[in-house]
Amino acid sequence: MLRPLLITAFTFSLLTQLISPLASYAVAEQNQRPNLLFVIADDCTHLDLGCYGGQAHTPNIDRLAEQGLRFTRCFQTTAMCSPTRHTLYTGLYPVKSGAWTNHTFVYPDVSSIAHDLKPLGYRVALSGKTHINPPSAFPFEYSALPKKNQSRESVIDFQAVEKLFSDSKAAGTRFALFACSNEPHGPYTKGKEYRKRYDLATLKLRPNFVDTPATRIEYRNYLAEITFFDAEVGRLLKLLKRHGHADNTLVVVVSEQGSAFPGGKWTCYDKGLQSAMIARLPGKIAANRTTAAMVEYVDLVPTFVEVAGGQPRGELDGRSFLPVLSGETDQHKSVVYGVQTSRGIFNGPPHYAIRSIRNDRFKLVLNLSHEQTFQNYVVKHPFFLEWKQKAATGDAHAAARVKAHSTRPAIEFYDVLNDPLEMHNLAEATEHADTIQQLRDQLQDWMKSQGDRGLETELEAYTRMTRGNPEVKKFHDTHGLVNETLFGQPRPAGKPLFSKDSQ
Repeated sequence: MLRPLLITAFTFSLLTQLISPLASYAVAEQNQRPNLLFVIADDCTHLDLGCYGGQAHTPNIDRLAEQGLRFTRCFQTTAMCSPTRHTLYTGLYPVKSGAWTNHTFVYPDVSSIAHDLKPLGYRVALSGKTHINPPSAFPFEYSALPKKNQSRESVIDFQAVEKLFSDSKAAGTRFALFACSNEPHGPYTKGKEYRKRYDLATLKLRPNFVDTPATRIEYRNYLAEITFFDAEVGRLLKLLKRHGHADNTLVVVVSEQGSAFPGGKWTCYDKGLQSAMIARLPGKIAANRTTAAMVEYVDLVPTFVEVAGGQPRGELDGRSFLPVLSGETDQHKSVVYGVQTSRGIFNGPPHYAIRSIRNDRFKLVLNLSHEQTFQNYVVKHPFFLEWKQKAATGDAHAAARVKAHSTRPAIEFYDVLNDPLEMHNLAEATEHADTIQQLRDQLQDWMKSQGDRGLETELEAYTRMTRGNPEVKKFHDTHGLVNETLFGQPRPAGKPLFSKDSQ
């Protein structure tokens, strides 16, 4: 991509005919650069959205996809809320930033997209769900609906959003808004008015589900929550149009990690790590187009910085996918990585470290704690209890799905093109031995570059968590730790902060 610094008027005229419209923002004046609106769901499996072939009624998101670019291979690095958001805003992979577990925080030397965009003349705001720490690393303009109303209404403060849009229009300033929904994260209480759209009897359950009455009810309620999220997207787009920003705002909508149903959230399977991503900028991004370019959430910061006319910081793990947005290419990355730290999740195991690598066709998953029994809050849920009851009656499919959730081999290897739900482990197939070794070497090299020591890193999870649950609080109390002292911890110089024995 061309980025001239000193050019004559004639050269500038020639170059503007050669470079793409989006790339020209790197040399444009501030008032020609787009606003940025990033909208993120919460625990939404991308395949459930209408424009991705799902059953959820999502007219606003579907229309946005028709107006812009839909990514078919967007991934995040970890399928948990807090580390996902830290990755999004820092442009760093989880272990490098220090935010590799849930209810976590980054090292004190880490900067975020707010630091990058403000010097470029942008107001940088976040409305809705946060789940990021410490505040000094994320100096957004924050807003959210009062907690007393959040059980039934959007956590996004639409009044604050409208004021941001209005003020920006009046002052002629640029904004970057991160609108963070809490849907369709459970409990499924906000989409009740949409449940009537879904007939329990005709819902289609994926093969990695077990068909029981409670499963159908839970899935119906979850789909209705997605429709609630779609309505939030619609409200944001209407506000953009009302205040005259629709034609000069890059809108990006993502679905975040997969749902809390087994095989999604808290895993390194594609249903946990893969995300929807839709981007629209009228006149700059071609409408009604899809791309198979492989991108990651960690690429968002450098992309937004480049769109805003800046130069991404050299220490970032992500790479700008601006050429994909502009239509110059359908290629970006050849592999994507996955990290799962289960120590500290609610009703979780003592530890369950998972790492993964995926290329165009194959996925390698390493279960570093495969001797453990995996569990989370789902195992106590009525629908999963029905799965277990059905398995106990001799139903082979139910038994297989219950086992797959709790007991996993050391190595899993999948042909994700022919087995997208990752139900057929090919780790023992001799014809794949070379590919498995190649991917394993690649994954281990990446882990080393990140300072990721696998199980040892998993065991240090409590030192990277705020007091998110009773286990973590007990650990912090035992070691005399409070959030303020945790936030001040420097990066470790190759040694864990606490030994395994103390944990």
